[in-house]
Amino acid sequence: MIISSDKDIHGLKEAGKIISDIRDHMISYTKPGITTKELDHLAERLFKKYGAASAPILTYNFPGYTCISVNEEVAHGIPGDRVIQEGDLVNIDVSGAYKGYFVDTGRSIVVGKGEQKLIDLLKAMDQVFDAGLAQFKAGAKMNRVGHAVHDTARKLGYKVIKNLTGHGVGSSLRDAPEHIYNFYLPWDNALMENGLVVAFEPFVSIIDEEIIELDDEWTFVGKRGGYVAQKEETIIITKEEPIIVT
Repeated sequence: MIISSDKDIHGLKEAGKIISDIRDHMISYTKPGITTKELDHLAERLFKKYGAASAPILTYNFPGYTCISVNEEVAHGIPGDRVIQEGDLVNIDVSGAYKGYFVDTGRSIVVGKGEQKLIDLLKAMDQVFDAGLAQFKAGAKMNRVGHAVHDTARKLGYKVIKNLTGHGVGSSLRDAPEHIYNFYLPWDNALMENGLVVAFEPFVSIIDEEIIELDDEWTFVGKRGGYVAQKEETIIITKEEPIIVT
């Protein structure tokens, strides 16, 4: 989506406030003993309270209002009977639509007291995200983002998942561009447009560079089974700093 008016900016910010509030409520309730399905029921109640729609259900008929991935699961985890344990690495991914505007956001967290390697992974995730975010500017080449993400992760001693990418968003869950890569590709040199709306979501890994899909046809796990952290925001690209709406 390319924004065309202040109405679009207001609509995206309004949707972003609602969906990020659902995300933050879910994170605050992610404690030892709760199941991923119970967390998703919380999201369901909040979606209905706000009059918003779950984008995974709306777009793909996903079997849950949100995606909740635990430990070895990297993305698109289906809410179910899995009980959250102390020290788990949990990813909460919430995408939704409100008054015709779609936004997408996610966070990986460690529940309670986790291993130092997971705490370090989350700190690295923040640094990698910030390095990539700084590259979003109208007129810049899109591959600057992947270069910054991959280079920062490498310098910190981590890898990135190469077959999961960011994407355009705004008028649907998957707008153009289809991919925002988390590593450098010389041919990915299209210029970022002023007003382009994207979901930026690097995945930083301890050992994996590739994910595979499980037999449930939804859940992704690392090919080598390592831990992966994600952070995702919906942003509007401008000639100055990007506008984060989630």
